[in-house]
Parts: sequence; structure tokens; C-alpha cells
Amino acid sequence: MTPQNFILATAGHVDHGKTALVKALTGTDTDRLPEEKARGMTIDLGFAHLSLPGFSLGIIDVPGHEDFVRNMIAGLGAIDLVLFVVAADDGWMPQSEEHLQILDYLGIQHGVVAITKCDLGDANRIEEEVRQQLRGTSLGKSPVVLTSVRNSLGIDHLCEELARQCAQIPASRDVGKPRLFVDRAFSIRGSGTVVTGTLIGGHLTRGDTLVVQPQDSPVRIRAIQSHNEAVETAAPATRVALNLPDRRVEDIPRGSLLTTIMPGTVGRAVDVLLTRSARLSPVTRALKSGALFQFYHGSARHKARVTLLEQRELKPGERAVARMVFAEPIHAYAGDRFILRDSSERHTVAGGLILDPDAAGTKFRSVAQRHFLDARAVAPNDPNILLETQLARDGWAKEETLLLKSDLSRDEIEAVVAELVRAQKIFRAKGIVAEAAWWLDLCDRAQKLIDAAHRQHPQQAGSELSATRSALQIEDTQLFDALVRHLCAHGFERVGNAIRRRGHRPALPPQLQRAGAEIRAALAAQPFDPPSRKQLIRDAAAREALRFLAETGEVVLLGDDVLLGAATFVEMKSRIQQSLGTKGPATASELRQLLGTSRRILIPLLEHLDRVGLTVRQGDRRALRQSAPAR
Repeated sequence: MTPQNFILATAGHVDHGKTALVKALTGTDTDRLPEEKARGMTIDLGFAHLSLPGFSLGIIDVPGHEDFVRNMIAGLGAIDLVLFVVAADDGWMPQSEEHLQILDYLGIQHGVVAITKCDLGDANRIEEEVRQQLRGTSLGKSPVVLTSVRNSLGIDHLCEELARQCAQIPASRDVGKPRLFVDRAFSIRGSGTVVTGTLIGGHLTRGDTLVVQPQDSPVRIRAIQSHNEAVETAAPATRVALNLPDRRVEDIPRGSLLTTIMPGTVGRAVDVLLTRSARLSPVTRALKSGALFQFYHGSARHKARVTLLEQRELKPGERAVARMVFAEPIHAYAGDRFILRDSSERHTVAGGLILDPDAAGTKFRSVAQRHFLDARAVAPNDPNILLETQLARDGWAKEETLLLKSDLSRDEIEAVVAELVRAQKIFRAKGIVAEAAWWLDLCDRAQKLIDAAHRQHPQQAGSELSATRSALQIEDTQLFDALVRHLCAHGFERVGNAIRRRGHRPALPPQLQRAGAEIRAALAAQPFDPPSRKQLIRDAAAREALRFLAETGEVVLLGDDVLLGAATFVEMKSRIQQSLGTKGPATASELRQLLGTSRRILIPLLEHLDRVGLTVRQGDRRALRQSAPAR
């Protein structure tokens, strides 16, 4: 049976024994840097692997010292459970509190608390203190285990409790959207660039092409390692090392994101639900709208300016909708969690949940965006709400990009779409989905435009497609094509570059009927040798009438100056075809005599028949082209 993969992170105050405990569990010393060895503390992230019955745990050992909280937060970007460490000889300390608040902001609900160094302090008293501190937090119901690495006290019990916690965690999700937040990048001689990170959201396979975000540059995977073993495919919730030979180390810095998803655009603003812990000191400074903060997301850190939606400041214990605006692009998903620290990076001030990962193109305080954010804030993880809010605000979306920046799989999105279609809440056409009321309004406006075109210009075949699209302010071709298809299935038809109601037949308006009658009469009076275009078209009304007669096929235009009635044109063409078919090639003079017309009419007619492939010129004669099409 394949074990389930989970990511475990340590947390706790500096020098409380996190690294020693990880070594006791796994045999791996995660203090890998010389400076860490010299100072006796974890400065950067360390990694290890622990196998439990039925479970495979990638362990991230994070620093505890306040100077290294940035690295600690990078390690918590995508974890499933936590090993929270408190030393029996120290008890609850400032970093214990800050780490707990960070875990609470990140929504970590599964974990085990280890009281370490139980041979050096009053373990029972510290256990009671810890339980009191955890009360009311996301780790409030976590088991507590007394341990000591010196005499191996509690190590087996700790493994048992970790396994019990893993059994309660839902299996790691594979939504077909793999993301790897880079937490280390280095070069190996003979191999090139190697990056490491925690994989979430999908599988990666050797040979895959990924996109580096926010740089938006492609990169190819030459080799993969997971837990120090070469693999063909890496699964979600595993620690992964990727060999990327086509890029330099500096091209993929820590904080970069590797993914297979092409986002289309990577914006500089996200709208969020911001929360401040009630555990913050009452004298803690308020979080003020307009202030600059450090925004931690995945393994990246960004400078961000916060704008609160409805208030000027956010106090401890409060939550609010806010917009974060960044100096550089950020690639995030709806539902991602983040941490906010002050600009000096000395204090963690808030945490939150991303509601709109592509907020840059929206007006923060518009009615549509307010409704969008309010609805998502109530149920940020509800797939129906995610879809309904997107369509209610935007009106429509392409299926291929629908909820692209979310942790929903294609099948999950399809199920929600199908349910909402059945409930008649959304409309679905080829390649698009639209909010039902929005779509009905669009169709209604389109129909009114077409009807208005029929009334204003009855002589035209219909409303020009380009004019209709412009009037409706539709920029996307796929959306407009879907609209035209829908209209054509409901009483309309496309005629060339126009669209019209099926019952509409072009007719001359009253002001042009006299001019049209005069043209018809002139062509009927001398059908085979009619007046020239210049003689017939003497004013704007005649010009408009002729355009109508030509578009409806009642008049055939040959060259710049020759007009023929449609029936006359058919008759002349038929006589020429019959004569050439029975008697063979003929000169222009012979054909002119056959038709009883003038050279002024005949030559443009013959040139037209040559162009359409009915006849072919042979010297001074015309002959039928072999396999001449019937036109």
C-alpha cells in the first residue's frame, strides 16, 4: 500500500530542541550550515524525512529565533501538520506565542505538542501552562507528549501521536495544478541549477515544462529527487528537488513559484480577508489603512500597501476586507493564506486569506466588487460561491480559464458548472459560461440593436456584425461568437457579415423607392443594352437605391460602369454558354451579334465569365472552360 504523503513543520522558541527532536525521530541533523553549527541554532530551513506506518512525512525544521522568522514562515507555506515544541526548562516564551499566532493565521489544525528537555525542568507544570496557552487556538485540541532526547523519553509515543494525527488529515489533493514554492536554489557542478520546495496541487514528472512565476519564463525538469531518492514523478505534499539545467540560480531565486499553469496575467494587487489575532497585546499598534507591510506568501516575501475597505484601522481581534498592492507581480490563488509583518520585519501583525487573486483590474470600492468580496468572505472555500461570485461580477468567463487560480480541479469545476446550469443560474455555450441574468440581458440588447438596424436601414441585409459587436462593447471574439450562435438558434440568421431576424427581408425605405423604381424601369426598357451607371446614378438617393438592388441580387454590377438586371444577366450568360457548347469558340463580335448588345456591355460581361471560370480566352476567341462550373 502506497503511504500517504504529508508535510510536517516544527515550530517553537529558539533553543527549545526542535532540531534535536527531529534528529531523534529521523536520524537527520537538519542544521546544515556551518554558521548553524557554530551558533547552535537553525538559521535557515532544514529538511528531513520520517516514515510512519501508512504515512510518509517530509519534515521542515524551521528557525525559532525572532531574527529568522522570515525563514520560519517560508517553511510554513504548505504544511499539513505541526510539531510544536516547548522546552520544560523554559516554558512558554515570546517566540512560542508568535509561532502559535502564525500557525493560527495559516489555519493549521493538526499537530502534536512536544514538551522537550523533560529531564531538566518541571514537565507537568509546563504541560499545564502549554495547554492553557493553546486553549481557543487552532491547536487547542492537540495532544501533548513529554520527551527528552537524552534518554529517548517519549520518542516512540511521539511517533504514535503523529501517526494518529496523520490519520485524521484528508489525503493530499491532486487538482492538476502543481505548484512548487522555491525555498532553496543552488548549483551543482555537472548538473546545473537545483531548486527545492514543497510540492502541492498536483504531480510533476521528469521532462515536464514548467513556468517560473512571476518571471513568466519556461523551464524544463531534467531530474527529480524526493526524500533523497531519484524519482520519475513527484506527488503532492512531498519535498522535491528539481534539476533545471536551462536556468541559472539567479534566474529562479527563493520565493519563485514553479507551476504548469499559464495565468494569462500576473497582477500587482489581491483582495483579501485580513485577520488580527485577539491574542495580540492591547497596547499593540493598530494596523492602519495605507501603511506598508511585508506580505509572506508561499516562500516569497513582498512589500505591500494595505487599503482597508470600510475602516481606517484594524485592531487586535478584528477582521476586515482589504486590498494589498505590491511593487512587483504576485502569482496567488483564491483561498491561499498569507502572513503580514511590519515593514521592519520585527513583528507579525496579521494574517489572512486571499479572496480575489486578480484584483488589479477591478475597482476596490465598486458595488460589484463589494458584493463579490462580501460573498467570498462568508464562505471562502465553497466552490459554488467561488464560481457564482466570479460570474456575478464579470458576467461571463471562458471555461478554460474558469477558476484557474483556485485549488479546484477541472472535474470539481465541471461538477459545479453542471449543477448551476441545472438550477438555471448560469448559461453555458461552447467554451464559455455566463451568469444567467447577465446573459439574458446581453441577448436582449443584441436583439434590440438588430431590430433597430432593421427599422433604420430596411434596405440592408441586417445589422453588420462589427457594428453590433462594437455597440455591445464585446472585446472577446469567443464571447461574441457564442452570442451569434445563440441568436442564430433562436430566430436569427447570419447573412455574410450581417445578422438579421429570419423573417426580415430587405426592402427599400420610402425615401428611396422612387429612385429604385427608376433604375428598374431603365434596366427593363433596354435589358441587353441598358444606360451606363453614370447615366442612371445622378444623386445620393439613386446611389443608395443601387447599393440595395446590388446587395439583394436584383442588379448585377459588371465593372465600374455596367449594370444589368439579374434576369438579363442570367439570360445573357445562358445564351453564351449554349452557343459555345454547341458551336465552339466564338469571337467577341460574334457573341455581341448573338446577344444583340454593344461592345460596352459585352466585354465586361466576358471578363466576368472568365473570372468565375465559365469561359477562357483563346486569342481573340472565347471558349467554354473544361469542367466549367455552373454559375
